[in-house]
Amino acid sequence: MKKTLKYIKDKIGGYKPEIGIILGSGLGDFADNFESIKISYKDIPGFEDSKIQGHKGQLVFASIEGKRTIIMQGRYHFYEGYSLEKITYPIKIMKKLGVEILIITNAAGAISGDYVPGELMFITDHINFMGTNPLIGKNDESLGTRFPDMSEIYNKDLIKTAVDIAEKQKINYQKGVYVGTTGPSYETPAEINMFRRWGANAVGMSTVPEAIVANYCGIKVLGISCLTNYAAGVCDSPLSHEEVIKTADKVKENFKSLLTELIKEI
Repeated sequence: MKKTLKYIKDKIGGYKPEIGIILGSGLGDFADNFESIKISYKDIPGFEDSKIQGHKGQLVFASIEGKRTIIMQGRYHFYEGYSLEKITYPIKIMKKLGVEILIITNAAGAISGDYVPGELMFITDHINFMGTNPLIGKNDESLGTRFPDMSEIYNKDLIKTAVDIAEKQKINYQKGVYVGTTGPSYETPAEINMFRRWGANAVGMSTVPEAIVANYCGIKVLGISCLTNYAAGVCDSPLSHEEVIKTADKVKENFKSLLTELIKEI
């Protein structure tokens, strides 16, 4: 971790980020709108590089609406073969750099039939269906306690602020529970039916590990899903990553507008 922090600090000087942002599939263009310092993941000691379409794989440091941000322009995933420890390592680095709020975004499949692809969903809670937990292993007391409370991973005040902005900007939104799976195969109709019975509203292959670790580190979390498709069994269309990217591209202007105002307000 020391090598990672030294490398980044040498690149950014005295810049101290206060807000962290993770940009999911098809949403990475947001970080291209601001004057910034960009560092490729592959050049940062301890980081990994993502090869998934829609993920540029770089850290972006930009001042947005007067707030100092650190932006992950893409993430790496469990299904790529990385451990949850590796996946969540950047969150721990954000904590050490001084980040107090983390906005996690993703592309997700809508489980609820009345949720429409193209809408945004503010995550109120999640279900970890990844079969493991990123906090397993030796605990680092400088980051958080051994047995962290997870009663409110997604900060209610941040959700309220996001909802107020969405309504002001007339952006269609939902609030709901996100279930995280390992991927890379999409879920079966039977699995989606099970998740629906559990109370889940959207499904995806990320976010849960980062949210757990951020909460463990004492970072306030806001989760935003871009509903890019219906989950298996909700409609008859086959699922594809191309569909995910295409739908995310359609809603990216709404997403950029909401995220910019959100950064300003928090």
